[in-house]
Amino acid sequence: MKSFLKSILCALALAGASFPAFAQEATPAPAAEAAVEAPAPTVDGAFAAYVNNVDPGAALPGVAGPGHNAFMMICAALVLFMTLHGLALFYGGLVRKKNVLSVLAQCLGITGLVTILWWAFGYSLVFGKSFGSPFLGGTEFLFLKGVTSAPNTDYAWWISQNVFAMYQMMFAIITPALIVGAVAERMKFSAILLFVTIWMVVVYFPLAHMVWGVTGFMNGVWNGDAVVKAIDFAGGTVVHMSSGWSALVLCIILGPRIGFGKEKMTPHSMVMCMIGTGMLYVGWFGFNAGSALAADGVAANAFMTTMIAAAVAGFVWGMIELVFRGHASILGFCSGVVAGLVVITPAAGFVDSTGAVIIGVVAAIVPYIFCTMLKAKFGYDDALDTFGVHAVGGTLGALLTGILATSTVNGNLTDANTYAKTNGLDKLVAEGGLWLEQVKAIGITLVLSIVATVVIAYIVKAVVGLRPTAEVERQGLDINEHGEEGYVD
Repeated sequence: MKSFLKSILCALALAGASFPAFAQEATPAPAAEAAVEAPAPTVDGAFAAYVNNVDPGAALPGVAGPGHNAFMMICAALVLFMTLHGLALFYGGLVRKKNVLSVLAQCLGITGLVTILWWAFGYSLVFGKSFGSPFLGGTEFLFLKGVTSAPNTDYAWWISQNVFAMYQMMFAIITPALIVGAVAERMKFSAILLFVTIWMVVVYFPLAHMVWGVTGFMNGVWNGDAVVKAIDFAGGTVVHMSSGWSALVLCIILGPRIGFGKEKMTPHSMVMCMIGTGMLYVGWFGFNAGSALAADGVAANAFMTTMIAAAVAGFVWGMIELVFRGHASILGFCSGVVAGLVVITPAAGFVDSTGAVIIGVVAAIVPYIFCTMLKAKFGYDDALDTFGVHAVGGTLGALLTGILATSTVNGNLTDANTYAKTNGLDKLVAEGGLWLEQVKAIGITLVLSIVATVVIAYIVKAVVGLRPTAEVERQGLDINEHGEEGYVD
């Protein structure tokens, strides 16, 4: 019986296999039709410009591209996610439980404050150009007047200007929020808000224009008249150096926490810290990839290098602890990941994968030394290592960008970019002299951040005072400054 069934199945299989052949023979193609070739596909000029993220010319004037726009809106949300979720939980987990809500309140307060400043004049001072100045933008966009869904082609061909403005606002929000880490648990809420208000006007807005504005003093990529031909893809100088060095100065002026060096001040929740780190990691893809200002190949490269550098740095930091301390801590892994993210930030769209690995290794080693050795030696109370990670990491990243940047991953570093050809950036990249321009940008950022912070800190001290009373500090900022407790027994 089995043999009989096998025979039937074989016969059916052979018959089925022959059907296509029969069909093909039954309907042969006419010789004339077979000889006709399909016309070659053509690419519309506007569509090609959209795909390549270049000038659409007169084809689609003032029209934003939906794909690029959607990408940038998602990236903007991811950067806000970094502050209100990632940074809040990362910092919140690292403080003592009596001060956890103070960190969350500071992140929320800074978000609202900077949004108002950005709407009123911040965006205009950074990305305007009516002043024709290398240090400040202009007044044409005050109160976001004229900031519509049409692109601002000074910065992006295919992104609505209101989306661009909101994306850049998220950078403006997280930058002063980073300073909170150095002064955590001992600075008055009112003092932080006043300090941030003045600091944004004096430090962030001028520096962001100098680096990213089309008339900027240090914008080597987009200003043919740039005096310093530096490059900063997503904020090594603008975000991390400015906040990190200001944080060091402010924490020194403020003085250490009561009991610093005598009492245990260990993080109250490493679980919260780890969750915050993961959120920062995810959000950072919006931070770095989004800085391409399009869903293009440069964004793809930045996405890749961001992932690699952070993962490598986190692993190396953990292995350093394992070798020298006998254990790899969650805090070490988290610190390494954040350090890797910081150092790759100015380089993400300018280096390749090998450069990202190098950056990851260096990002673990150098900040580790500052956070675990030099801080203890000098005795400053940088509560959550803002200086060791962001100032040192941002400075390191700016320098490594000058050494590792390659035009093979970003055509804006070649003579194909008229601005780079005019100011000589293309030759600096090709011939190896870019690092010196980066050093100049580092020096300018250091001077501006440090000097301004000293002046602002003493102004705030004179107006509202910097620190709460000793009794309030001992009891905790949560209950005294915000009338709430993070944990109720």
